[in-house]
Amino acid sequence: MLLKILLGFLCGVTAQQSPPPLLLVSFDGFRADYLKRFPMVNLKLLYSQGVLVDELTNVFVTKTFPNHYTMVTGLYPESHGILANNMYDPVSHQYFHIGEKNDPWWWNEAEPLWVTALDSGYKTAGMMWPGSDLPIRNRTPTHFLHYDPGVTFKQRVGNVTNWIIGDGKEVGVKFAALYWEEPDKSGHFYGPDNTTAMAKALKEVDDNIGVLVSELKRTGLWGRINLLIASDHGMTQCSTERLIRLDDCLQPDSYTLVDLAPVTAIIPHTDPKAIVDLLNKCHTHITAYLKEDIPVRLHYRNNIRIQPVIVIADEGWTIVQRGNKLRKVGNHGYDNALSSMHPFLAATGPSFRQGYHISSLQSVDIYPLMCHLLSVPPQPNNGTLTKARCLLAAETCLDTGLVILLMVLQVVLLVLIMAALLYILQRNRRRSVL
Repeated sequence: MLLKILLGFLCGVTAQQSPPPLLLVSFDGFRADYLKRFPMVNLKLLYSQGVLVDELTNVFVTKTFPNHYTMVTGLYPESHGILANNMYDPVSHQYFHIGEKNDPWWWNEAEPLWVTALDSGYKTAGMMWPGSDLPIRNRTPTHFLHYDPGVTFKQRVGNVTNWIIGDGKEVGVKFAALYWEEPDKSGHFYGPDNTTAMAKALKEVDDNIGVLVSELKRTGLWGRINLLIASDHGMTQCSTERLIRLDDCLQPDSYTLVDLAPVTAIIPHTDPKAIVDLLNKCHTHITAYLKEDIPVRLHYRNNIRIQPVIVIADEGWTIVQRGNKLRKVGNHGYDNALSSMHPFLAATGPSFRQGYHISSLQSVDIYPLMCHLLSVPPQPNNGTLTKARCLLAAETCLDTGLVILLMVLQVVLLVLIMAALLYILQRNRRRSVL
């Protein structure tokens, strides 16, 4: 009897020590300022009970695959290897194209959280998250589904909650990542400046957030699960009046195209420097770089898959090879310093503060935050917990304004002390003279 009581106590301690499940949800292409432009009733209610990051500074290039892999690895694309939606590997001479079946080894330069968490004894899941249906370093999450746009959001959420709850015989999933393709799809088709169309798309997104919360409440997970809602990138308006024709700048036989708008990756057939010079003289709304000259702040140099010449279009400009066709009215991929490219982050759950928000965070910081929430040792990464830990209920953080005020007060106090010392010193000197 005493042994049973002791075992029960030990099991209770273990259960208390086990962190809550963590669910990461991405709404593709959710530009940060959509939160100000559209009602988003369900989303605003959610983060009013938790935390909000107004803008995430995401990674370059601001495309879907690189940024989704950054969120689950904490690495810049030059480190995790998923540099764009379309790539070329000069060693294997293979091409990678979004929407096609690609060899899993493309993803092996980094280890995503759904793989790392397995080593902590957790079950994990990937619901159509980029890369989650592939054996990365020979391992997949415990549960996953291949991408299928025909599967509704409600069906995706239903699968994920079932995986988290478990079947009664086995423990459920501790970490899950869920992907949804809107409002990116509508943003491409209509452009973010089409208020009527985007209001409809964002209403559907907000309704889906309501579905998510309702399902978590129905299953008893609400309040017992940490929920992060984020996005990979923003969106900007494009126009046929802002087209840059590559073949007006270069001889068509002088290069091989790897990726196009708005960041163009080129394999030059002639002197790369000559190609860069021609491009920079050709149009005022593009900037061409040799690989080694790409700005350090973009973290986009140190990988063999980065092509010898990279061309970056100005915001809202579209690079095409030839012709006058604009394939996408809205687009992304531009410089990650642009506010229009920034997504947002909202979170709620037992580990988060309530009614708290900060203005910005780096998307590489999401990974160490999630590792902290799960008590999983992180892989080497480019993120930090320094700012992200302020989102947590167990942490005490000073607001930036208060920190600045305290620093000013310290300086003022130091000046007063020095002035007092000088006064005393001068007074003593006068007395000694007398």
